[in-house]
Order: sequence, then C-alpha cells, then structure tokens
Amino acid sequence: MKRVLDKVDEKILEALTRNARLSHNDIAMKVNLSRNAVRLRIERLERDGYVRGYTIVKGMPSNDTGPIKALIFVYRKERMRDAEVVRCVVSMPEVISCNVMSGDWDLVLTVEAINADRIHKVWAEISALPGVLNTVTSFVLSSAK
Repeated sequence: MKRVLDKVDEKILEALTRNARLSHNDIAMKVNLSRNAVRLRIERLERDGYVRGYTIVKGMPSNDTGPIKALIFVYRKERMRDAEVVRCVVSMPEVISCNVMSGDWDLVLTVEAINADRIHKVWAEISALPGVLNTVTSFVLSSAK
C-alpha cells in the first residue's frame, strides 16, 4: 500500500523535479532533515512509484548564437543510381534535411551543428564518400522565416 505524501516528501519531489542531480545533502538543507533521512525518503519514494526514473532533457549548450546551420550541395558520380550516398548522409545526426534535386546539384543537405569545426568534419565525411564527385558548402548567416 502506498503511503500518503507529507509536506517534506512533496518538497523533496519538487527539488528533484527542478534538478534531479541535487545531492542528498543539498536537499537535506532545503527540507531541514539529515542527509541519511533524505536518502531513505527518496528510496521510499522510488519504491512506492512516486519517482519512476531520472532522465536527461537534451539541449544545446547555452550560448547566444545557438547552433550553426549550413547548406551542403552535393554532386554525385552516378547521379541517378547512387542511393548509397543518400543512405549515408541521412544517417548522420547533424544532417537535418536531405533533398534530392533536379538541376545542377543532386542533393541539398541542411546541416546543423554546435560550431563550424563540427560542420567541417561533417563536410569532410560527406566529401570522402565514394559516390560523391563534388560539394559546395554555404553557411546560413540569418533566417527570415
């Protein structure tokens, strides 16, 4: 049978919800209990199902600029037959879109990374693929929409 939460349990849950990495000592100072008492309460909250796990909220490192975007235009050696290039580029996590094009370029890739060095590494991987004949890379300076 699950027990009813008291105010201290609710404060512990609130603190863990805000920051699941808080130490038992930090929580103990917030709720005026010993570190060991907090540890026991957290274990009980986990056992009773009030805490079902701890998770990571994935995000970008905080900076004012955000991720850098670039367009990589790709020309393949075997324009209509080389699907291997497409399979390789769509598996790269930095490639957020891959468009097969008519006209001069075969593929237009939108690449997003934390910095220009990472975009350069992605470009190097793409240009080294056996089916790639040529590439042109343009960095996005700003987006209107």
